[in-house]
Amino acid sequence: MTESEANFPYLPHTDAERKEMLKTIGVASFEELVKHIPEKLRAKALNLRSGMSEQELAKEVQAISNRNMPASRQASFLGGGSYRRYVPAIVGNILSRGEFSTAYTPYQPEVSQGTLQAIYEFQTAICLLTGMEVANASMYDGPTALAEACLMSSRLTTKEKIVVAASVNPEYKEVTRTYCQSCGLDFQEAALSGGTIDLTNLAVDEKTSCVVVQYPNYFGCLEDLDAVAKKVHAAGAHLVVVSEPISLGMLTAPGDFGADIVVGDAQPCGNSLSFGGPSAGYMATKKEFIRQLPGRLCGVTVDNRGQRAFTLTLQTREQHIRRAKATSNICTNQALNALAMLVYIVSVGPVGLKELANISLQRAHSLKERLTAVAGITAPFTQPFFSEFVIQTAQPAHQVLDELKSHGILGGIDLSVTYPQLKNHLLVSVTEMNGPDDLDLYVSAMESIVKGDLKTGHKETVGSAAAKTGGR
Repeated sequence: MTESEANFPYLPHTDAERKEMLKTIGVASFEELVKHIPEKLRAKALNLRSGMSEQELAKEVQAISNRNMPASRQASFLGGGSYRRYVPAIVGNILSRGEFSTAYTPYQPEVSQGTLQAIYEFQTAICLLTGMEVANASMYDGPTALAEACLMSSRLTTKEKIVVAASVNPEYKEVTRTYCQSCGLDFQEAALSGGTIDLTNLAVDEKTSCVVVQYPNYFGCLEDLDAVAKKVHAAGAHLVVVSEPISLGMLTAPGDFGADIVVGDAQPCGNSLSFGGPSAGYMATKKEFIRQLPGRLCGVTVDNRGQRAFTLTLQTREQHIRRAKATSNICTNQALNALAMLVYIVSVGPVGLKELANISLQRAHSLKERLTAVAGITAPFTQPFFSEFVIQTAQPAHQVLDELKSHGILGGIDLSVTYPQLKNHLLVSVTEMNGPDDLDLYVSAMESIVKGDLKTGHKETVGSAAAKTGGR
C-alpha cells in the first residue's frame, strides 16, 4: 500500500491507476494537467491545523465559511435567470421524504407510482402555467430545454435555420448555439430595437424552423408576443418562448398568443440559488407535436384491477428505442427539482402566485421610478416590464457594483460582460424578498455613488464588515 492509499483509503483510484490515466492523457503530472488554469482561479488549500478533534475541526471550518457573504445575508438584486425567492417550509419537508429523495428513474411503474404521479402532476402544472396542451419531464434546466426545443422544431419542420432574439438570456443562447453547431443547424441572432426584438428587420423566411423570444426577456421587457407570433407563423415557422414561471401568475400565458413550444426553468419555484444549481427545465407544446417531444412523458391509465395508475407513456429516448430513432439523449431524472416546483406551485396556489408576481412587479416599478429620479441614472428602455429592469449610470457598471457591495448590496448584473454595447448598464431584479428597507438602502447607496462620496463616510453594514474579513 502506498503512502497516498494509506492516508486516503477512501479515494477510488490507486497511485498506479492515476499515473496510467495521466500517461494516457499525455501529461506527466496532475499539476501539468491544470497548469493552463490561472493561479488566481485555483482553489487554495485550507491549511488546517493537524491533530484537531472533529469538534475543533467543525468549529474552524465554520469560522472560515462565515467569511463568505451569501445572497441571503445581503440585499440581493441579482436576477438574469436565477432568483432569490422565499421557499415555503413544506417544500423541504416533502423533498426530504425518503421515497422522493432516494428515488431514481421510474423504470418499473408497479413500484414507482408516487414518483410517476409527481411527474404527471408537474406536467399538468406546466400546462396550466404556459397555456399549452402537453408537457414533458426530465429536462436538465432552462438552457438545455431551449436547445432541445430548437432541435424539436427542426425535426418537425425539416428546416435548419434557428433564429434567437438577442434579448434571450445569454446562457440560453450559448447552450442553444452549441447544440445547433453540433447538429449542423444555422444559428442566427435577431437584432433588437429598444430592448425587444426588431420585428421590422426580423429575418424569418421559408428556411426558418423557429424564432425564439423570451417573455419577459433578459432585460425584463415584455415582448409583443402577439405581433411576433403573427409574423413567425406567416412564414411557416414555429414560435418558441422562454418563460419565467412566477411572471406567468400574472401575465397572459404564451400559449394564448399562439406559441408552439414553451420552455423555462424551475429554479424560481421552490428551488434555492444553491450556488447555481441544480435545477430542472420544463417544456410544453401542442398535442400534435407530442411524438417529437424529447425526454419522457408520464400518463395516467387504468390497471388490470380497474384502478387509476401512472406510467411512462412516451419515452422516445435512446435508452428505450434504437438510437437512430431517438428524439434526444437527454435522460436525467431531475424529478426532485421538478417536485420542488410542483410543491411550491401547489402550496401558493393560483391566487398566491398572482400575489407574488404582483408584489415583485410593484416593488420593481417603485425602485425603477426612484432610481431614475436620481441625477445621473437613466433607464434606456421604455417598454413595459415585469420585475427586472435596466438602468444606466455615468460610472462603469463594475465599479458601481463594487461600491454597492460595500453597503451590503448585490446590486445586479453588469450587462457589458455579455453585451459590450451596453456599457455602464445594470440589470436589476426585484422579488418579494426585497422589502421596503432593501429598496431604501439601494436608492440611498446609489445617491451616494452618483455624488461620489460613498467611500468617504458611508455607514458600515454587514457587507462592509465582511469585506474587511475577506468575505465575498
